[in-house]
Amino acid sequence: MSSPETPPPVPPSPPQRHGCATAFMVLFGMVLLLPGLCAILFGVGIMADQRPDPATISMVVLGLLVGFAGIMLIREAIRGPRR
Repeated sequence: MSSPETPPPVPPSPPQRHGCATAFMVLFGMVLLLPGLCAILFGVGIMADQRPDPATISMVVLGLLVGFAGIMLIREAIRGPRR
């Protein structure tokens, strides 16, 4: 005699993020993109200079890093939570 087969257990779904949190993440990410855009425009202007100041270059790099953080925040908001 064979026993009836039981279906395999269904894995739990990942926790859902509220829509408001996703919207705030996207908005804050867009705000963080602005310093990155300014850094790109300002950096192109600096490259035309013969000898750019190291402090100015570090500010451009800092602006690019903030813009990158904005891109990653928007990407994470769109992807949703992982397991």
